[in-house]
Amino acid sequence: MGKKSRVKTQKSGSGATTTASPKEMMNLISELLQKCSSPAPSSGKEWEEYIQIRSLVEKIRKKQKGLSTVFEGSREDSFADLMSWAQENGASCDGFTITNFGTEGYGLRTTRDIKAEELFLWVPRKMLMTVESAQNSVLGPIYSQDRILQAMGNVTLALHLLCERGDPASFWSPYIRSLPQEYDTPLYYQQEDVQLLLGTQAVQDVLNQYKNTARQYAYFYKLVQTHPAASKLPLKDGFSFDDYRWAVSSVMTRQNQIPTVDGSRVTLALIPLWDMCNHTNGLITTGYNLEDDRCECVALQDYKKNEQIYIFYGTRSNAEFVIHNGFFFQDNAHDRVKIKLGVSKSERLYAMKAEVLARAGIPASCVFALHCNDPPISAQLLAFLRVFCMTEEELKDYLLGERAINKIFTLGNSDFPVSWENEIKLWTFLETRAALLLKTYKTTSEEDRSILEKPDLSLHTRLAVQLRLAEKQILENASASGRAKRLQFQEKLNEGAPLPQFEESDIALLENNDPDAKLPVILHKLEEVEEGQGIEEEEPLLNGGKGDYGMGTGANGKTVLEKTPKVLGDVGSGLIANGSSEQKGVQEAENCSASRTEDRPIDASA
Repeated sequence: MGKKSRVKTQKSGSGATTTASPKEMMNLISELLQKCSSPAPSSGKEWEEYIQIRSLVEKIRKKQKGLSTVFEGSREDSFADLMSWAQENGASCDGFTITNFGTEGYGLRTTRDIKAEELFLWVPRKMLMTVESAQNSVLGPIYSQDRILQAMGNVTLALHLLCERGDPASFWSPYIRSLPQEYDTPLYYQQEDVQLLLGTQAVQDVLNQYKNTARQYAYFYKLVQTHPAASKLPLKDGFSFDDYRWAVSSVMTRQNQIPTVDGSRVTLALIPLWDMCNHTNGLITTGYNLEDDRCECVALQDYKKNEQIYIFYGTRSNAEFVIHNGFFFQDNAHDRVKIKLGVSKSERLYAMKAEVLARAGIPASCVFALHCNDPPISAQLLAFLRVFCMTEEELKDYLLGERAINKIFTLGNSDFPVSWENEIKLWTFLETRAALLLKTYKTTSEEDRSILEKPDLSLHTRLAVQLRLAEKQILENASASGRAKRLQFQEKLNEGAPLPQFEESDIALLENNDPDAKLPVILHKLEEVEEGQGIEEEEPLLNGGKGDYGMGTGANGKTVLEKTPKVLGDVGSGLIANGSSEQKGVQEAENCSASRTEDRPIDASA
């Protein structure tokens, strides 16, 4: 896949063996599993834990040197076989070829003109690697007995990929040989590159990704070596950390959800050929045709001959792109940073504020997002901040006052302020909070820009600094926006401007289905799926972040697909009935450890 990898050509390490005895290796693996399964470190100790885990992993990697499977030749050598295999098995191969696009990596290039919305690519189910194909493979016996594999389809896909890679006669061999041998996810970063992210919003997710991958590897290494059902697995005699890191990154950068054969539920899949497409802004143009039982993709725009074909991966932040896909998208219209906010339970007005928020469908503590564009806050965050800044009298009015129920509908609507004073307080809070967050970074935006001007930066260093700078720019924009709004409403107050009044007839406006309409928060029409979810307190054994699986229904009734980056979490929900019903599941909440700056709810009186 183009932007998601850079290949380092290697010679095959055939015949290499480990330098550790089985007992010594098992002891190291047990130590790693214990370390990764210990309680989360106290605040400020996460980097120290990461260093300890990484040290153990590097010891294991050193003793496993030469053990990993590496294909002979370059990745490019495999593309002709991939295209032939795809054509033989019913995929469309007319109209494009695989090409190296330089800094974007490999992608699809047109060999003829393609019109917008033209169906140019389809891939039948039999070519896909799915959880179901894993169950029917050599992995099946152990899958049927292991609760972790049964609960985590993405991990199942990773092990399925490794087992098939170890089988020279695998049906998917042409596809597997076309995959990168290395990736640019943070799992491949040098320690000094990860260190560049210290102080950022994204760093905790990066550290969690590494910890969870190491924990999963240790767990499955022990399982493969000791479980009777694993005796016939190709992994039995050689399962290195580098192997698992490769498989995790392959799935993480490529996985998607498709309907099962009967359309009653969803399953995870790797989709050969289609996963070569690179990302650009736009709309989801890929769906699953249950009638023909194939994945289908229509052109996002008109393409002339010899132009690159792009698809839209979804509304991802650059943190998600860097962590889960291994690239930074410069013109990301959906970039954002997370901010954790909450009403302190020790505050005198906590019960009243929590009740107003509950009526609006918002938890008293949750993770929100600050956006790269204007306004920088969503309707839901606006509603939270309004309640957060309410006086006792304002709270009573929204709980017991005339038309109190209807007023709840206006909390997320910028046209209906609670009061001019309330608007001044909430925008002052946003301005101050964003400015304080900016001070936690170890470098300034100007310093980051200077670093990026250096021509000799490694790719991973560049990605880390780009992400760090993008976060600061979002916070700078939020602080500036807060200041402008504060001054605007201060002027309204000074002028004695009348407060806009909410009328019963305004409900029709608020319930307008137009995407630009200001919807009531209570309807849960969230701008960001991750926003407004209750903060989780615990983390399952192998959980590394909830999956965000893009699947819905297009206007033509076909299931639409969105590339899904996360391999380390549980399978998300999202039932599709006969390929025509609406999406049932929503993306689950981010783990509470994802935000490093707001570990405790903020006291509203502060």
